[in-house]
Amino acid sequence: QVQLVESGGGLVQAGGSLRLSCAASGRTFSRYVMGWFRQAPGKEREFVGGITRSGGNTYYSDSVKGRFTISRDNAKNTVYLQMNSLKPEDTAVYYCAATDRFIITAQAMGAMGNYDYWGQGTQVTVSS
Repeated sequence: QVQLVESGGGLVQAGGSLRLSCAASGRTFSRYVMGWFRQAPGKEREFVGGITRSGGNTYYSDSVKGRFTISRDNAKNTVYLQMNSLKPEDTAVYYCAATDRFIITAQAMGAMGNYDYWGQGTQVTVSS
C-alpha cells in the first residue's frame, strides 16, 4: 500500500504559477505510475496528467498541455505538478493518485478506475 499527501495549493491570480507536491509513504514509490486529477465544483473529476514509473514519459490532458508539467523524484518519494499560466477555469481540488497496474497508454493513464490509491486533495483557486 501507499499513502499520498498533496500540498502546495492556494490562491493565485490568473497568469500566475503554483507547484503542487504529492508525497508518498513507503519504500517502493518507483513501482507506481502516478496521476494528477482535479475536480471543480459541480463537475466530475478529470484527468490532468500522469507520469510513468521512471519519469521517462508524461501525458497531459489537452486543457493543460503546454502549461502544466509533471515530474517525479523517486529518491524523495514525491511527484510534482508545476502549473504555469493559470486560468480561472483551473480552479479545482487537485488529487494525486497511484497505481501499480501495467499501464502503457495515455488512455489507460487517464482512467480513474485504474488508480488504487488517492490523496486527500489540495485546493487551487485562480482569481481573475
